[in-house]
Amino acid sequence: MGIYRELARNEGVFRILFSQLTARFPFGMLSIIVLLHMQEQFGEYTAAGVVLATQSIGQAISGPLSSRLMGKFGMRRVLWITSVLCTGFIVVIAFVHLPLAVTALISFAIGLATPPITPAVRTLYPRLVPGKQISALFSLDAAAQELIWVLGPVVAVFIAAQFGTAIGLTVAAAFMLGGGAWFILSRPVGVVKIPPSRGSLGAVLKRPTVVIATIIGFFFVASFAAIEAGVVRAFAPAGDGGHSSIESGIVLAIFAAGSLVGGLFVGGRPLRPWSLAIRIGIVLAGTLACLVSLNIWWLSLVLFIGGLGTAPTFAGISSMIGSTIKFSETAEAFGWIGTGQLVGVATGSAVAGIAIDAMGAQGAIIVSAGLITVAGVIAAFTTKWVPDLKGRDIEQPPETGTITLPLP
Repeated sequence: MGIYRELARNEGVFRILFSQLTARFPFGMLSIIVLLHMQEQFGEYTAAGVVLATQSIGQAISGPLSSRLMGKFGMRRVLWITSVLCTGFIVVIAFVHLPLAVTALISFAIGLATPPITPAVRTLYPRLVPGKQISALFSLDAAAQELIWVLGPVVAVFIAAQFGTAIGLTVAAAFMLGGGAWFILSRPVGVVKIPPSRGSLGAVLKRPTVVIATIIGFFFVASFAAIEAGVVRAFAPAGDGGHSSIESGIVLAIFAAGSLVGGLFVGGRPLRPWSLAIRIGIVLAGTLACLVSLNIWWLSLVLFIGGLGTAPTFAGISSMIGSTIKFSETAEAFGWIGTGQLVGVATGSAVAGIAIDAMGAQGAIIVSAGLITVAGVIAAFTTKWVPDLKGRDIEQPPETGTITLPLP
């Protein structure tokens, strides 16, 4: 744990960490709260799936595009514009009851205006701490991210159950705007300049590590969205239209606790070629065990165990990108990865909603297990591209390569 004390000695690191966590927190709330809000308005989960699917399309477009724009126009300008627009669209969804087609169009706008907080902060990290501390910082960030994806739905479900889904969406919007302002006004955001990428949009996808991280991130996060929907449905009181009781919040909070423990005690270890596959395997074991029983104590136990591999997996993905991609390409690389994860949330929730209508809570758990199995298989078959960072500091490749001149 001494490495985290060393991190604290770097000026501004924890402010950046906590402010970006607050700004990104709504991303963990929106999938479940939109699912519940749309089900309440239209009376079925399938309609909610349509709305989430349009949001995912918008996010797929915005992720790498807004990341590149930060290199051209600066981080602050892009983050301010997207934060304000996205917040406004969420408030409209919350309080204006519109036809499904119009609601889906506004949901697309939410995705398109999603603030590129993730690529911004992960581009900043290598400029804030020495190379020997970056793995630990990525690990701490990964643990915090798991709180977003797992604890975010807990907050969303609790607020929806107590105050209604419209208030839940409003709270998510407040987190986005307030946390975004805190992060945007941080000194490093104004000081660090991202060099404009020299390649065309999407050129970074020629890098194997970016493709691997994007695809694994998509399936990995989609599995969490699916199991969260399954847990919510498992404890929904009869006749409550899919709204969850407090038991689902407890189970998801314990899932988050397992991830936090894993991130703090395992995620700081250096990445090895088989690290991602092993860590994903731990999560898969916990997910499959959920099919044995939907008892609250059993789900809490197995999801805590599965959570131990969650944050370390995200930390490994970030370390892989940080050690193989040039600084000028990092923002776009994380933009594609963030798009994969955000689209994964929407896709996992949408597919899980359909499975719940057909099979109940266990249908969503089966979907989650299938998605995470795909992530594990991909990780196992791509080990030759995963860098071995044991005994190495994370250093980004130089912007220009060495030119060999012929001897006279």
